[in-house]
Amino acid sequence: MSEPRRKRTRADYERGLPDHHDPTAGIGGAAPAQSALTLRLVLATFGLVTCTVFGILWLGTDLPAWPAVLLFVLAAVALVDLVVVARRKLRGEPG
Repeated sequence: MSEPRRKRTRADYERGLPDHHDPTAGIGGAAPAQSALTLRLVLATFGLVTCTVFGILWLGTDLPAWPAVLLFVLAAVALVDLVVVARRKLRGEPG
């Protein structure tokens, strides 16, 4: 049987997770792969703000409303991604 799951700590992520294999490690002196959580956090914030602002601006015109609805849906996706990434960073994952 497998061992019971315990909550992972920051040290676990720094040490590396079990069964993780980085195929580029050591090739030509390449550094180990790093997580891009901070970049995802920035991009999700940018997408949320941009889609929300443009959706509101679009509703102020006499044009059809479906593009504004599409922008609000994309803003909701960005918000969900923002929450997921923020939770992963608070949990202690590097990146």
